[in-house]
Amino acid sequence: MSQKNLPFNFKATGIGSVPYLDVDATCLEILDLFPSMPFWPQFVKRSYVEGMNIQYTENLPLLKIDKQEKSVVLSTEKDLGSELVTFYDHLFEQDLDYFAISREYAPGLYRLLEMIDQGDSGNIDYIKGQTVGPITFAAAIIDQEGKPILHNPELFEAMTRGLAIKALWQVRELGRSGKRTVIFLDEPYLSGFGSAFSSIQRHEVVEALQMFIGYLKENSDTLVGIHCCGNTDWSMIIEASPDIINFDAYGYMEYFLLYPDDVLRFLKGGGIMAWGVVPTSERIEGESSEGLSSRLESGLSQMVEWGISPDLLARQSILTPACGMGSMEPEGADTVVKLLSLLSRRWAARS
Repeated sequence: MSQKNLPFNFKATGIGSVPYLDVDATCLEILDLFPSMPFWPQFVKRSYVEGMNIQYTENLPLLKIDKQEKSVVLSTEKDLGSELVTFYDHLFEQDLDYFAISREYAPGLYRLLEMIDQGDSGNIDYIKGQTVGPITFAAAIIDQEGKPILHNPELFEAMTRGLAIKALWQVRELGRSGKRTVIFLDEPYLSGFGSAFSSIQRHEVVEALQMFIGYLKENSDTLVGIHCCGNTDWSMIIEASPDIINFDAYGYMEYFLLYPDDVLRFLKGGGIMAWGVVPTSERIEGESSEGLSSRLESGLSQMVEWGISPDLLARQSILTPACGMGSMEPEGADTVVKLLSLLSRRWAARS
């Protein structure tokens, strides 16, 4: 049975990566600062297996971890045919446990859920998870010919389907909390789309994202978002039919607003905007809640001028950092989450 969406009204949540090392303390802070929409943290400085790509590799075909380089590589020892047969057998059986993310690879996911189960979760409306997107993942893995598997149709499809069923496992685990689930696909590679460095075609991006999103929507009630922390072809992202679009509203607001027809169609169809309004760079040092609030208001005002009501925008708006915080110093990340929490409370009170 489909769950009804509660209004977002500028709820705050995170992208995923954090620069901290203490799992318990971080999860407690997330539950405190983001009480309506907590997210599970990725401790990228705690272990290389929590990096964006490695974290989602368990039981995907032909992959192995280069521990020295801390990267994902295509194995030259494994047999392609037998690996794919085993993979698709588990996939078609929808063997979610086979595609689980282990506690070693995602301690923040397990610990956050344990804390929610043990504590008072009455204030939580949504619980958010995340996964690397298929484009970014496949662009980072090189085949035996020295090319990204993004350009190997057989392997690209397998990885897209594999990441999708791993995301479905995540939806199941998060859903045990009794809360509505949200999954973001992190696609930083698409910030270079259309440049000389990006050789993938538009239709290939849309098809892969639609395959991923369609699988989750067919098999669960989760909301699915796409996060891209740079400039991209936003009409392409909207065509992929996510429920949520998460963009860097701090650094790239004016570029996003170049797509009024697409954004209007998205919002009128019930789409949700996740405004990445708090910077995750050194620029956070010079920012205040007032300045960030003004920046957000300028974007919202532009959409009101397009004909979208303020009430609708409030119901369909989330606040996030501009990007993940994993590369920041802990002190800077502290500032990000506190400013974000403050902005959320202020804008929620206005809506």
